[in-house]
Formats: sequence, C-alpha cells, structure tokens
Amino acid sequence: MGSTVRKAIVLAAGKGTRMKSDLPKVLFPVCGKPMINYVLDALDAAKIDEILVVVGYQKDLVRSEIESRKNVKFAEQKELLGTGHAVMSCRDYLEGFDGPVFIIAGDNPMLQSSSVDRLFEEFEKSGASCVLGTVYKENPFGMGRVLRDEQGNFIGVVEEKDATDEQRKIKEINISYYIFNTPDLLASLDSIRNNNAQKEYYITDVPKILLDAGKKILALPVLKEIECLGVNTQADVAEVEKAIQANAQR
Repeated sequence: MGSTVRKAIVLAAGKGTRMKSDLPKVLFPVCGKPMINYVLDALDAAKIDEILVVVGYQKDLVRSEIESRKNVKFAEQKELLGTGHAVMSCRDYLEGFDGPVFIIAGDNPMLQSSSVDRLFEEFEKSGASCVLGTVYKENPFGMGRVLRDEQGNFIGVVEEKDATDEQRKIKEINISYYIFNTPDLLASLDSIRNNNAQKEYYITDVPKILLDAGKKILALPVLKEIECLGVNTQADVAEVEKAIQANAQR
C-alpha cells in the first residue's frame, strides 16, 4: 500500500421504497446489524482514512447509528436526485483534495475489504482517472453491462433496459464500485445530465464523461461474485443473510 490518503464516499440518503419499510434502507438489519455497518467495517479494514456518508431520508437516524465512528463525516443530499447528485453534495468536502476517492452505496453489505485494497492498488499503479470494479456473473439480468472495444478497453456501461439483445449477452457487470481521481471527478460533475426516465443524475455516467475527455479509465473484473448481492427488497435480505452465514462457516 502506498502512502496516499484514501477517502471514501458512502451513499446513504435513499429511502429504499421497495423495502416496504419506513426505516432508511441502509439501517435495515442484516443478521441483526444495520447493513451500512458492514460497508463501514469493510472500509475500516481496507484502511480508509476518511469516510464521508451522504445522508438524506431520515438523516438523523442514520447519523445517530454511525456518528460515533472515529473517521466518519457527513454531507446532506437535500433533494434525492440520484447518485451523481449525491456526490455533488460532497463538493465542499472534496475541494482541494487531489488523492483517490472510493464511492460505494451503503446497501452493499457484501463489500469485501480485499476488493477495496485491490482497486486502490490498481488505481495507484495505473495512473487512471477512474477504476471501476467489475465482476462476471452467470445470470446478469437487471445489471449494467460493461462495454469494451475489440482491444478490450472500457468504452462504457449500458443498463439492462437500454441494452440491445447482443449487449444483454455480456456477463461482465458494473456494480458501482468506483475509485476516482478527485480533481477529475469534481470537474466531471457539471457534465452529468438528467436526461433519463427518472430525471436523476447518475454517478454511472462519470466514467464515460472522463473517457470522452481523453482520460484513462480501467474496468477491472477483480470483485467477488458475492459482492453482486445488493439489497433492494426484503427477499434480498434473506439471500444476503444466507451468504454471510455461509462465509462465516468457511
């Protein structure tokens, strides 16, 4: 590991409508523990120096759960206008920092500290503007597919609903684990557009914005398949709990 300061942004502002609960999604218990704590524990294990948690829906509840952690700070997303908008609310915190920042959603309880370490190592070695962690999945239905050119270079991500039949056959998926060079990230935020069905600003658009600006982007299939297990519904919680219990028995 180099001597670079490592920062992370955890996106924890959403309600999680499909959870059918008034509880903020990131506080939903997984094996009795609010799922955001799995994310923060993995980031601690990966020696992240500073973690900025973006809060919004029921922000006081989220804050009170995690504010005792020594390296956690907070930013507020006042309107819930997407993941890119959440990162825009971190501008003040990131201004003047020229190191790497890891961005992850707080509903990824299967995040592995070894994956975070590997992504930082590759980022520091490569001189890339952005490194995406990707994974191959046998049945990637519903996931964003990673697009590559004939030489294997990253050229973009296409969401399931926008993909052609050919693109849907791609098994390499984006699960939104990103490390960005912070000045490049800040410069690109103004270029994100909300011209989509949800009228939201997505952080998934930033790698392509940087690529089009001539920056180096790497998509690295180094994540573990269990990290695909995000939580969107209570049925997903049961699946994640099974995976955590199976992991603990190994």
